[in-house]
Amino acid sequence: MAEELTKEEKQKIKEQRRKEFLAAHPELAAKQKEAQQKKQKMEQTKKQIVEAVDGAMLNDQEASRRDKMNDLRQKGIDPFGQAFERTHNSAMIKQAYGSQSEEQLNALNAQATIAGRIMSKRRMGKLGFLHLQDREGKIQVIVNQRIVGDEIYELFKSADLGDIIGVTGRIMKTQAGELSVECTKYTHLTKALRPLPEKFHGLQDKEERYRRRYLDLIENDQSREIAMLRPKIIRAIQHWMDAHGYIEVETPILSPILGGANAKPFITHHNALDKDFYLRIATELPLKRLIVGGLEKVYEIGRIFRNEGMDLKHNPEFTTMEAYCAYSDLEGMMKMNEELFESVAQEVFSRTEFEFMGKTISLKAPFKRWNMVDAVKEVTGVDFWKPMSVEDALKLAKEHNVEVAPHQRTVGNIISLFFDAFCEDKIEQPTFVWGHPIEISPLAKKDPKDPRFTQRFELEIMGIEMDNAFTELNDPIDQKQRFEKQLEAKASGDEEASEMDEDYVEALEYGLPPTGGIGMGIDRLVMLLTGQDSIRDVLLFPTMKPRNDD
Repeated sequence: MAEELTKEEKQKIKEQRRKEFLAAHPELAAKQKEAQQKKQKMEQTKKQIVEAVDGAMLNDQEASRRDKMNDLRQKGIDPFGQAFERTHNSAMIKQAYGSQSEEQLNALNAQATIAGRIMSKRRMGKLGFLHLQDREGKIQVIVNQRIVGDEIYELFKSADLGDIIGVTGRIMKTQAGELSVECTKYTHLTKALRPLPEKFHGLQDKEERYRRRYLDLIENDQSREIAMLRPKIIRAIQHWMDAHGYIEVETPILSPILGGANAKPFITHHNALDKDFYLRIATELPLKRLIVGGLEKVYEIGRIFRNEGMDLKHNPEFTTMEAYCAYSDLEGMMKMNEELFESVAQEVFSRTEFEFMGKTISLKAPFKRWNMVDAVKEVTGVDFWKPMSVEDALKLAKEHNVEVAPHQRTVGNIISLFFDAFCEDKIEQPTFVWGHPIEISPLAKKDPKDPRFTQRFELEIMGIEMDNAFTELNDPIDQKQRFEKQLEAKASGDEEASEMDEDYVEALEYGLPPTGGIGMGIDRLVMLLTGQDSIRDVLLFPTMKPRNDD
């Protein structure tokens, strides 16, 4: 939720308290420092021993593989190969011939040329077996010395796990019923100079899986499946948006002004202009300028950058889809949200129920609506509908152990903090949380029935924010005042507050039609649809701490 204490702020408070405690107990601080030094020394020694053992083993294997590389060169074979034309992949063979019997395949005498990585290999005298892996999966290859001849069989015998080869042969089934390719032509394509991690003792550390995604994709079928499902999910989003009249556009990643969301930015420098720029934290303001310009329905799927913490739900760079529709509003965005999620689920998976974080989640419309103030009252008994002063709200926060940062000392911020603390974790099924306070919604239109609140919702599933939508603020005078409030918040220490965007205010002065807007996290939607609890499992290259970072 917006305006909650960031991880960095919470960590600063915790660290300050720790330092104050240790300053008051110097003897304890000295003992703690000594214990930490001993622990670090032991960990370093352990690491050196493990690295030495692993290094010795790897060096022997790597040396052997380099010898084989040189042997290939001496035989006139390029260890790193040339282009190779395939007729089939493993999935095509299984789909076309998997239902055929051994006798039927023998009668067909169908031929295939495939390529891939050797994942397993065994020999029984003059008969060899290997499993070749391509993008779609694995298929067995049989290498018979009687068929391929002595020279090729020796080439097969010298091959290592991880090597990449091409094979031409007859499609058949073994007596055990395994669909296979009986090799008649064997082509070496790439020598692997490092051994793959052992199947059961290798790439088990999740951190290493994320750092060395190439190995994870080789060894982990699920990682490869998610990598291929993600673009299908994005295409399904595009299909729905395009079919409903939205125009896909591109907006700048570099921005001279911080705006469109409350977040800490990454800052870079433009040498030719001698000016600092922000990497965008949202695409909202450029997209709404396009609505002013008359494009009426626009969307963008693109990368967003926020200089904040990393956890199971957050990565500093992530993908969103923002969309804006002229003449729509909050209700229109709710309807669009429900239809889009259901359509994507059906197009890619042909179902609307998914296992996510230990629960079965239904994306079948309609979704539950839950007003933020009603939710707080329902869970805690605290009624924020009643008019109250900031002092009254701070007193309630203290009574309920809700921490309030200096820049959050408004009734609206405290309502949001109460919701985050007591209500968010109660949400499982898709729920539109609506009616956000105006203090945390600088770009949303006021609720005409109660100007303390805005026409805004966030879709939450399992306590995770999936998207954020508004009836867009199109009053330029109100918008300028909201920007000025954000400047005041920034002056009081809110590093995430927006800056004044005079050009955007000017655009509004030309007239923005009543508009509904939505921004959704693509990564979190992929998490939901593929049943992953961590955002790192749906990003091919998540941001990682350096290996030597303590």
